[in-house]
Formats: sequence, C-alpha cells, structure tokens
Amino acid sequence: MHPSRVHPELRKKFNGDFTPAKYAALLACVNETEKWPADFRVSETPVFLTGDFSEEVQRAAREIVALTRTADFERHSQNAIPAGLKVPNESAHPNFLVVDFGICDVGGRLAPRLIELQAFPSLFGFQFLLLGCMRKAFPAIPRNWTSAFGGIKDDEYIGLLRRTIIGDAKPENVVLLEIEPEKQKTRIDFASTERLLGIRSVCVTKVKKRGRQLFYDRDGVETRIDRVYNRVIFDELLRRDDFNPGFSFQDELDLSWVGHPNWYFRISKHSLPFLKTEFASPAFFAGEFPGDEKIEGYVLKPLYSFAGLGVEMDPTREMLSSLTNPREWILQKKVEHAAFVPTVDGARSKAEIRMMFVWPEEDRDPTLVNNLVRMSQGQMMGVNFNKDKTWVGSSIALRLDE
Repeated sequence: MHPSRVHPELRKKFNGDFTPAKYAALLACVNETEKWPADFRVSETPVFLTGDFSEEVQRAAREIVALTRTADFERHSQNAIPAGLKVPNESAHPNFLVVDFGICDVGGRLAPRLIELQAFPSLFGFQFLLLGCMRKAFPAIPRNWTSAFGGIKDDEYIGLLRRTIIGDAKPENVVLLEIEPEKQKTRIDFASTERLLGIRSVCVTKVKKRGRQLFYDRDGVETRIDRVYNRVIFDELLRRDDFNPGFSFQDELDLSWVGHPNWYFRISKHSLPFLKTEFASPAFFAGEFPGDEKIEGYVLKPLYSFAGLGVEMDPTREMLSSLTNPREWILQKKVEHAAFVPTVDGARSKAEIRMMFVWPEEDRDPTLVNNLVRMSQGQMMGVNFNKDKTWVGSSIALRLDE
C-alpha cells in the first residue's frame, strides 16, 4: 500500500531484523538514562518515508507556518487570548512552532492533513534522546537516515536549542517552569532538557517574587531567574484550585519568556478557521458553523484545553445550541488516517507527524528541526485512549539525509 510514499526496502529490512530484545534495549535506553522515565508508550518502530513524501510534509508545514506570519493572521489572532490571561511584554514572534499532520489516504495516495498547530514547546529534548536510542537499539537503521527534516545536524540542533532557551544568560538563571514537573507525563523531556542544557525544572509554587524579580532555590542557594522556558499550560493552572503560585503571569517582571505565554493562544486551535490551504481541513468557530453543513463529519474541540480534554468526536446540533460561549469552540472536519506502516506483527499502523520548529529571538525565520510521531492501530485520539491496543505510542519519522 502506498509504495511511493514509504520506503519498502528499509521497512522490510527493519521488520526482518526486529527482535523483542532490541525493543527492550530501546526502552532501557529511553527509560533508564534520564532522571525520569517516559510515562507514555514508546513505539517499536520508526516510520521510514521516501524523499518525495518527506518533501511534501516539509512543504505543508512551512506553508502553514508562513500563513501565521501574515498581517491578516495578526488581525485574526487579536482576540485569541482569553480575558484576564494576557501576559505583558509579548515577544515579536513565537520561539516554538509545532504542526501536527494526520497521514491520510487522499485519492489513493498518502497526504498530510492538518490536525492542530501550536506555538508552544513540544518534546524537543525527548525527541533528540529517542533518535539516539533508536540508532543504538536498531542496527538496521542506517546512520544517514535522520528525523531532522530540515537537515540540521545533531550538534547544530543542541546549539540552536541553547541559543533559543538560554541565550546570553547562564544556565543556572534559566528555569523550565511547569506545574509539579515531577508528576507530568512529559517529565522525561524535562530530564532530557536538563541533561542537554543544564537548566532545572521548577514548579510554579517554588518560585518567589521580590519586586519585579523572580527567584528559585538551586542547591540551597536563592538564585535569580532571568529567563523562563515556559511549559505551563494555563488550562491546567486554572483547573488547579489547590495551587498557589508564587507570582502571577500577569505581573510586570524583569525577565524574558522563552515561549511567551501569549503565543500559546495566538497560534492554536483558534487559528484553524483562518488557515485556508490544501493541507488543512475546513474548520469553523461553533457559532459560525454553516446551517447546510453536515455536522456528522466534524469533531468539536474546545479552544482552551490540552491533551484531548473536552473533545467530542460525534457532535450534534443540540450540543452547539447548548454552548454558553460558541467562540471558545471549533468544529473541524474529520480526517481519515491511513493504515500505512507495516509493523513487525503483520498489521498496519496509522500515524500522525508533528513537525517541530525553533525560532530564536534574533533570527528572521524559524528553523525546521525535527519531528515526533504518534502511531496507533486503533483510534488516533491519543495514546492514552488506546491502552488495550498494541503498536500504540510515540516514535519518529526518518528520511534519507541526502
């Protein structure tokens, strides 16, 4: 199936060389080399893409990112930030962009179709760890196959992350800010980032404020925070009635945000109705859904939630009528994921590819760095919804680095 979009020879070689022991070695590398393990399933295999398909996915991601840089998009995003959540001193552009594509069968060929996008850090540390562990565990993966779709080399990638996140500051004056980072499912990424860059993960409740400055305890020494690598999602923070952060995000503070919180809202599900491209399915704010459109073909999503919370796969007109604020919901046309990855158990998996960009403050343009993949033989709602299925988990897509 789809022989022109996946690499049949390398796929066959990998499947023939696969053993449970090699998969166990992959898991040991991922889960035992960092301070925290992966709290989600890691897939047994990467996805091997042909050059033409990897080029199409790159083109799709760059085209969508370009649409977010127009004056029309700037106007569209003006009302994206909920009342009371705007953070002062917004940066000129986001530091991170990720674009999620479902890989779909469109007229008998594989094609990327936009699922979501966000200007928020993804698993930039974990992705690099996973690539290295896959190369160690599976000798069948040639060294010239890479997850860096933009062509960036390993050392360059780490340098780009350091320039973006740390900048001119010292690592001890930069923190990865989160809500109870040791309890988050993405904590392996925090651990990987600390190993790569030397910055600590700090809970919002452990931060102290004096005047316009923030401080945290680093090995018993009160240390000033000059830059915040922000991983806090407001939706989670607002739902935690038991939390009392040491400061307010709306305070005027003498620091730099790496991933300014406003961009989390500006480039998000709120953007989907604006994006008109062959790679995006139709999307509407709930209050603007056409009366003659069949709602059965759409999924209803809340704008301001994460990890799939509140998503309704089978919405009705009655549901739309009951929404108290339809501008905080979108309807997005469903896509049909293709089962195109021949896995070693004989079945085929579906996949979504997350294309990841990093954009330092001083750079004119964002840099496409690498990708992550979610694979499933069941639904593609998310890994946590398919625990009874095999071949569900996180992986990467690889292409030949020519």
